[in-house]
Amino acid sequence: MNVASDSRAGSAIDILAVVGPTASGKSSLALSLAERLNTEIISADSMQIYRGMEIGTAAPTPEERARVRHHFVGVIEPGQPFSAGAFQEQATPVARRLNAEGKIAVVAGGSGLYVRALIDGLFRGPGGDRRIRERLHREAETDGVPALYARLQDVDPAYAEQILPGDLRRIVRALEVYEVSGAPLSAWHARHQEEPPPFRALQVGLDWEREQLYARIDARVDAMLAAGFVEEVRRLLAAGYEPALHRIRSLGYREMAGYLRGEMEYEQAVEAMKRNTRRFARRQLSWFRNDERIRWLPVDENISTDTLCDQVLGMLSESP
Repeated sequence: MNVASDSRAGSAIDILAVVGPTASGKSSLALSLAERLNTEIISADSMQIYRGMEIGTAAPTPEERARVRHHFVGVIEPGQPFSAGAFQEQATPVARRLNAEGKIAVVAGGSGLYVRALIDGLFRGPGGDRRIRERLHREAETDGVPALYARLQDVDPAYAEQILPGDLRRIVRALEVYEVSGAPLSAWHARHQEEPPPFRALQVGLDWEREQLYARIDARVDAMLAAGFVEEVRRLLAAGYEPALHRIRSLGYREMAGYLRGEMEYEQAVEAMKRNTRRFARRQLSWFRNDERIRWLPVDENISTDTLCDQVLGMLSESP
């Protein structure tokens, strides 16, 4: 099956997003889809955007990037800040350009907030007030977080139900919004949800049996190590990027940095990488499962990428 170069002919879809947990095969499927649709890939991966971290983030290879143009892969240094808001601002015109060329933008990535920011637009709410925020943090230190949470329950019970009682960052932000605007944060969220999303999207998720996914994660870690991951981490540490690796909470890099500093044995670091990656995959799945729009594709080792590609293209042809 091949799709003509006008990949949006007869389709109401602007963005085709391939989502799922790490090691599920998102990049491979996205690559095949982009080739069949004669389009480009927007990487929605908060780690692959960093330069010099290609092995540990399983970034597309130079050969894959030569086959299909990829955006947001290896474009900034590990020390540079980046956010879902920055991703939305920079990825939106890429998707708009592709749509103007008659193409569907293929989005691939496991960073759920990045995918949602692009597809739905990022909720920003009212501006902040540093003085109010600092005062609330002082009150949390003197009166305790439960006191601030109780105040939030009074002014915005709907939002208070959605967060943990100990989530100080979200409690402070919600109280700050209320003081700045006079309206509860839940009301701001409701207004945002009433706005039409900026893109019409089809989201497909790769659904593996849990044990098979864990086996793929373990195999990926082994392949990373065989490809020179330890040396990649050593180079990043030598370049002074250790604080950045800690700040961006990069899987694998923290554990292997601990080994290189002599804090754990090599085997311990490898096992920690696998264990923490499995935990991360569970968190990714929890995030994506909450989005009822995602259409899940059952996957196992016997299903080829071409078969999955045909299934997804069939969904596209059925889109209203």
